[in-house]
Amino acid sequence: MRTPFGRPSLRPCLPYKQPAAPGHDGVVAYFLGTSSVLFSDGETSVLSDGFISRPGLLRVAAGRISPDRALVRAAIDRLRARDLAAVFCAHSHYDHALDAPVWALETGADLIGSRSTANIGRGSGVPESSLRVVADGDTVSYGSFGLTFLDSVHSPGDRFPGTVDEPLVPPARAGAWRTGTAYSVVLSHPGGRVLLHASANFRPGALRGVDADVVYLGVGNLGRRPAGFVRAYWDEVVVTTGARRVVLVHWDDFFLGLHRPLRPMPYVMDDLGVTTGRLLPLARRDAVDVVMPVAWQPSAPLAGLG
Repeated sequence: MRTPFGRPSLRPCLPYKQPAAPGHDGVVAYFLGTSSVLFSDGETSVLSDGFISRPGLLRVAAGRISPDRALVRAAIDRLRARDLAAVFCAHSHYDHALDAPVWALETGADLIGSRSTANIGRGSGVPESSLRVVADGDTVSYGSFGLTFLDSVHSPGDRFPGTVDEPLVPPARAGAWRTGTAYSVVLSHPGGRVLLHASANFRPGALRGVDADVVYLGVGNLGRRPAGFVRAYWDEVVVTTGARRVVLVHWDDFFLGLHRPLRPMPYVMDDLGVTTGRLLPLARRDAVDVVMPVAWQPSAPLAGLG
């Protein structure tokens, strides 16, 4: 019997499980839950968000949260990411920006994002020389990676809108990590182009003229949106960019730690089954490959696209 605090099964998603690619000599990606992804070409590594601490629901709802530096250090060692060049935040909510300053401090990476993200970095002691504030259309380069930031919009029902206007010193209430600017980020590389679109929403026409081979598509709360919204979202982000592969992200229950297999959000928060039931027919219509990433597993998102 389905209950509000039950959750969808991942069994129907098993045929779409992203294959591992150990030893791949192109761009390799490691999914770390939510919209946190480490991209590396063997010489340079860049990271989106880097949300590893994943405090539990009770702490988030009723207490104060802070990064778990030991967990971030363990992740850096596990991923061999001591030479990380940059960590960038899709927006400044805690499930994107809580741990990003620690990655910067531990590795010497630049912390990139909005003025809100910069203030989150300042609150944790990231030096000014490592903070990069970007505006719509800005491109920054690291090795063979170019990162272009495009203004986007948070998914409907933003619980913590607004900006972070002064250094944010943890621990603090989860709501202190306000949205700031939301971005879609294009990663260009000689091996191909990847669009990281973390929030399940769109600005009509905003991605017109943007090309991508692969989209990391945020689907959080999409199971609670009308079918027409889902179709429009797919068309605006996937069809418009000409992507041939979609990697679904931000579907997992980020109140659970990464030491266990990822699980979908409970029905009371979202319905991954509804989401995939609407997206997969659109993918078949448009001949787009859809994959479900596996945490910590090396994958080759651009492989096999011709």
